[in-house]
Amino acid sequence: MMFVGAYHFDGHADELLPAFHRLLDGFPPGAVQLLLCVGTASGLTVFDTCPSRAEFEAFSGGDTLRAALAAAGLPRPRVEPIGDLHHAVVAEKASR
Repeated sequence: MMFVGAYHFDGHADELLPAFHRLLDGFPPGAVQLLLCVGTASGLTVFDTCPSRAEFEAFSGGDTLRAALAAAGLPRPRVEPIGDLHHAVVAEKASR
């Protein structure tokens, strides 16, 4: 099972997206298992998965993410734990 959390970045989605792409480029291949980035009226919301809630909480509040966000030029997000993922359907082709 995986745990889903959301990171809410305030601002204009078009202005936040280049920084978000820089953030992703900084992670090693295979580090991201399932991630959705959604443009909203208030900015970007990123739904991310971790193996467990404990790992999500450690990662989302940790120095590694904080440094990666700063290096990419993203503002500090509002972090929201969502819950356990019970089912997902993912197409073969990812979009960016």
